Amino acid sequence: MIPRVLTIAGSDPSGGAGLQADLKSMSALGAYGMSVVTALTAQSTTGVTGVLNVPEDFVRAQLDTLLDDVAPDATKIGMLSTTGLIGVVSEYLPRLGSTVLDPVMVATSGDRLLEEEAVQALRELCTRADLITPNMPEAAVLLDEAEAVDVDGMVDQARALLDLGIPRALLKGGHLAGEATDVYADADGVELLTAPRTETRNTHGTGCTLSSAIAALRPRRAVWLEAVRDAKTYLASAIAHADELAVGHGHGPVHHFHALWDQHLDEQPGDPRQS
Repeated sequence: MIPRVLTIAGSDPSGGAGLQADLKSMSALGAYGMSVVTALTAQSTTGVTGVLNVPEDFVRAQLDTLLDDVAPDATKIGMLSTTGLIGVVSEYLPRLGSTVLDPVMVATSGDRLLEEEAVQALRELCTRADLITPNMPEAAVLLDEAEAVDVDGMVDQARALLDLGIPRALLKGGHLAGEATDVYADADGVELLTAPRTETRNTHGTGCTLSSAIAALRPRRAVWLEAVRDAKTYLASAIAHADELAVGHGHGPVHHFHALWDQHLDEQPGDPRQS
């Protein structure tokens, strides 16, 4: 059966992050994507100029209407910028299947996407999700300590996240130099996951892409770590092909569909890539 995977996230008009990136990742990996919108953003590759949170009652209405009809096999949770929105989604966790929480706090452009007073509510939600996927600055905020500066520090912070009561954590190391090293931690121990680093500024939506890819793959993988590994491989390839796209003047998107589009173009006469 094709997995039914839900994203609960904000909208990005440029298509590189948020629920648009989530749905692209899910589709590229063979899952049927569904979405509940938590926020509208005025956003491009150069930054965020405005955020309009969806009223809590309407987020609840979206979830009630969808879940009365469809039971997701997995769920990715992204932008929840207020305490109230975090509380609404928390109510529905038992009905959402395998949950991947990307604790979105700051956009790639540096724009803040989480209200300061909502941090504690987000910490509590993290303890109830099956897996969280913070980057290094986000992990530091969740732990209320300084950001890690190397892989050893990441390992320590990944373990500290488990000490908070979080079942599984994938601490992303994209902010470090060298190989792209992430740290996965659960009750069985710690794993270092590495991939070659691609030199590109087109990294808009990498966190959204990775977390939604994990959710898309989890129903067809035996354990969480296998889904995480395969999702990281997918993201690394999407980043490696990002420069094939020409979207915007800032941090452009990764290429979610590079494998499908390359195949399609190879099958067409008069390949535009040769012109």
